[in-house]
Amino acid sequence: MILIYILLSFIGFGGSCFQKDILNLVYICECLNLPEVAAYWQQVIDMNEYQKSRFTAKVIQALFNTVSGKKVALLGFAFKKNTGDTRESPAIYVAKTLFDEGASINIYDPKVEESQIFYDLTHPAICESPEHMKKSVKVFEDAYSATAGAHAIVVCTEWDEFIGLDYHRIYKEMMKPAYIFDGRKILDHERLVDIGFHVQTIGKRLPRPLAPRCWSSNPTV
Repeated sequence: MILIYILLSFIGFGGSCFQKDILNLVYICECLNLPEVAAYWQQVIDMNEYQKSRFTAKVIQALFNTVSGKKVALLGFAFKKNTGDTRESPAIYVAKTLFDEGASINIYDPKVEESQIFYDLTHPAICESPEHMKKSVKVFEDAYSATAGAHAIVVCTEWDEFIGLDYHRIYKEMMKPAYIFDGRKILDHERLVDIGFHVQTIGKRLPRPLAPRCWSSNPTV
């Protein structure tokens, strides 16, 4: 089950065990003078980091190569669904990178406490300006509030409730063009495109909405 989880094509794995256990394999292989095998397992870690970096870069690229002054809603902050555990969560990397690029960030996760989110994002290893981070990040109690007025949505955790959201309602309240970046491949992408969203996910090319739209300060346009 662990191998299946790691091999899924998504934003990247997190949690306290996966990375630690793989790095232990690297160490054991090096101690046994198996450099090729050690390098193989190290590549698992390296590719996981690359996946997070590449995905976030795609978000910025799609938003006309800048997120400065734009609002991005992160749906999910835990490293996987059905837990409040945020250790090594890909959402931390996504939020930090978007913050560094000048974005305002809205976050909603059904299990992660607001205090934990700010602890993770203002940790000295993550952020050099905790007060600025606190001003740029807002935590919400539901997905609809988090996405209202946003330029883009980034799905970082595969919570089941995100599948059943009223995306017509969400689209109406977002800035246009409205983007969804599904980092967990859990949503009905074709239906979202039909609603009007620009949708990107991992390992799958999707059509754009039929009618091209320009940025608008009016969410209902």
